[in-house]
Amino acid sequence: MSAPPSVPSTAPPAPAAGGPSTAAGPAAPPTRRSRRRFAALLAAGWPPLLVLALLVGGWQIYTTAAAVDPTMLPSPGRIIAQGWANRADLSANTLPTIQETAAGFALSFVLAWAVAVLLDFSRAARRGLYPLLVASQTIPIVAIAPLLIIWFGFGLLPKMLVVTLATFFPLAANLAAGFASADRDAMRLLRSLGAGRLRTFRLLRVPSAMPYFFAGLRVSITYAVVGAVFAEYAGAESGLGIYMQAQKSAFRTDLVLAAVAVTAGLSIALFAATFLLERLLLPWQRILRNGDPS
Repeated sequence: MSAPPSVPSTAPPAPAAGGPSTAAGPAAPPTRRSRRRFAALLAAGWPPLLVLALLVGGWQIYTTAAAVDPTMLPSPGRIIAQGWANRADLSANTLPTIQETAAGFALSFVLAWAVAVLLDFSRAARRGLYPLLVASQTIPIVAIAPLLIIWFGFGLLPKMLVVTLATFFPLAANLAAGFASADRDAMRLLRSLGAGRLRTFRLLRVPSAMPYFFAGLRVSITYAVVGAVFAEYAGAESGLGIYMQAQKSAFRTDLVLAAVAVTAGLSIALFAATFLLERLLLPWQRILRNGDPS
């Protein structure tokens, strides 16, 4: 009886010694992407950092060379040193400001979505409310904030309302514009497939509004901390605004500017957080902008 014919082996040949490993191959693209991201971040970040360093350096040189009175214009070094020395007081007054900012912006967020949805669903509401929203921006907060303190006292509520007034309109206006930007052909297609108004709103109009929403969010978030500080100036028991006021009365310009630096840091951190949130919620926007799925 003859032996069965041999079957050729289909196993891939073993890699040559010293050759590239197939297991290490997939790790290279993420590494290259990480390097590209870091390089892009560095390229975007160094120009403002350089300008800031030049401004702070020139400020330091001027105050040192001209022997400027610290009560008039303290040097950056003195501001940092005194801010660090008084970090306990700064921290204790930063926390109430953060709480007021968070509470007021949360209220603004909810109201902006509610009003924008109402404007999108009702033409009568759009005709009646939108002009009033625009007119509300002509009312100076500097005149309203003291009245809110008189009406509601020195607690959290008046500060919340000031932050809400400062941040509500950009959110609501951008959301309403985003809902209206939905593609008409896509809407007709969804309706031809039997989608109702609510389903069309959820599947098309809300995603279309997201870039507009984040644009309004970035504008609003920069006003939030400033609104809380201004409300504290009008009347408060604690917070960065009342801390600045107390240090100004004591001629501690260095501590006033240290509190200003903390306020600016909070605003910048919140502004940067909107980009991270957009990256997490709208990953396709990055692909559409630069064609890079990484």
